[in-house]
Amino acid sequence: MTPHNEAKEEDIASIVIMPGDPLRAKYIAENFLTDYKLVNSVRNMFAYTGNYKGKRITVMASGMGMPSMGIYCYELYQFYHVEKIIRIGSCGTFTPDIKVLDIILVENSYTEGNFALAMNNTNCHLASADSSLNSMIEKTAENMHISLAKGTTLCNEYFDPYQKDLKPLFERIPKDITLIGSEMEAFALFYTARVLKKQASCLLTVVDSSFEKKEISAEERQTSLNQMIELALESTLVMD
Repeated sequence: MTPHNEAKEEDIASIVIMPGDPLRAKYIAENFLTDYKLVNSVRNMFAYTGNYKGKRITVMASGMGMPSMGIYCYELYQFYHVEKIIRIGSCGTFTPDIKVLDIILVENSYTEGNFALAMNNTNCHLASADSSLNSMIEKTAENMHISLAKGTTLCNEYFDPYQKDLKPLFERIPKDITLIGSEMEAFALFYTARVLKKQASCLLTVVDSSFEKKEISAEERQTSLNQMIELALESTLVMD
């Protein structure tokens, strides 16, 4: 147990699916897992362990932002001996080629923040997903006839739709980095996995775009998120 997780070590599976929202973790357990049980409710950061088509899986929320993700993924890796975490979340897109409701498989996460400096005294701002995990997810997506966008996303410390002017941000980004979207947790997950020699990946559903003025219904949003959830879960079936 930790100050943030009341689960016993044996309560957590070696593979974790990690949405940001605790209620999404609850939704996944109730709609996709069998024989599941709630193993953590500290601070309402729900974690459930159950079975998906015979595979033992834990679904646990990370909360919003790098500090929250940093706490929960570190504890899962370090104290619960989790080997693989797949983050699933929502994002905005910075390119007209990627549409609302598309799914992004993140290859690299760039941040302007100092998460790596705080954690490990390292001036690092770019962290990568585990290539073998990403390959498994790509293959599973092909088998499910799901198209994926791939590339580098921004891990922002502020909710970018609330930023008054994004132009200075893009002017600061290194010229050799092309950002296709923005979210708030992946860098902390990827960097923590790197430090602890674990594996991490991230799938994102695009829910807003400055290039596409599209109103999506609650049903459309839920259907798209379900596709991403199913992709993450199906991918675990080919993982050790």
